Amino acid sequence: MTQTPDIDGVLIQWGDRLFYPGNRVVKVPPAPRIRGGSSHERANAIRQRIEATVVKRAPQVMVKVTGGGRGMLAIAAHFRYISKNGRLDIENDQGDTVRGKSAVHELTDDWRYGGSQIGDEGYRREAFNIMLSMPRGTDPLIVQRAAREFAQTELADHKYVMVLHDHQASPHVHISVRAESRHGKRLNPRKADLQRWRETFAEKLRGYGVEAEATRQATRGRNISYPDLWRLKAKDDGRLRNLRPVNNSGAKARASRDEAMRGWLHIGQALAQSPDARDIRLAVSIADFVQDATASWNHQRSTHQTGTLPQRQVPTVGPETRR
Repeated sequence: MTQTPDIDGVLIQWGDRLFYPGNRVVKVPPAPRIRGGSSHERANAIRQRIEATVVKRAPQVMVKVTGGGRGMLAIAAHFRYISKNGRLDIENDQGDTVRGKSAVHELTDDWRYGGSQIGDEGYRREAFNIMLSMPRGTDPLIVQRAAREFAQTELADHKYVMVLHDHQASPHVHISVRAESRHGKRLNPRKADLQRWRETFAEKLRGYGVEAEATRQATRGRNISYPDLWRLKAKDDGRLRNLRPVNNSGAKARASRDEAMRGWLHIGQALAQSPDARDIRLAVSIADFVQDATASWNHQRSTHQTGTLPQRQVPTVGPETRR
């Protein structure tokens, strides 16, 4: 007689790898031991992340560093760009809102002398430009509120300004943050920091009832890097003829994706043996999700002529389970 697996244990073990990888910078409490109510709560949290990813296919937040100024000339130019030369409201880290050309000039002077003086040109980045975006249909005001809370959490010790752009298809917020903090520590965002920022932004959006996820591409069975903002602008201006996502097909990316698929396999097989009908339905959704992800991956690789991915396993869900 086959023993029923410890469903919650499998969810915590493999769910942490899928949604909270071991090298993460995201600060979360350690997973509780597999006993008592706390482990069940942790497993249910993983179930919610799984459902959002494979059933609801919740929109993925975008947090992107689009550049940064190496001097006040570049920083001031970005202020003018995001504010449409002062026509849009500019909100600063104190929560004050200003508008107009004169306000942009005053803001520029404040940044130039508010800390170590920033010259017109320099050799290092004195500011980072960040864009937080959600798909078409998301309430722009909620995106703005979530971005505000994101900045208050992640950029608390820095001068920053933010501007909402709701006149384009996807509502987004531009944030320009001074690299040097009030305590002299410099901001230097890396890949792990960007993932933490995505998690924070998604959490703030969910706090307003917006379905949003910050799942890694490997977990979603995807492996695409999207073009830099300057390429998108050049495309819009007709200065770039060919614009397509770049496929990252290196050994590290393949290993990360393969590990994610193994996690989905273990979780799907465990849930398929659960006595709970909701778990079984989730197992069916995982099977469909993995099949779609594998087909998408194979298509990406064949399109970019990078070889053929070996056939992947998917969670086994029999006819009696699908009823």
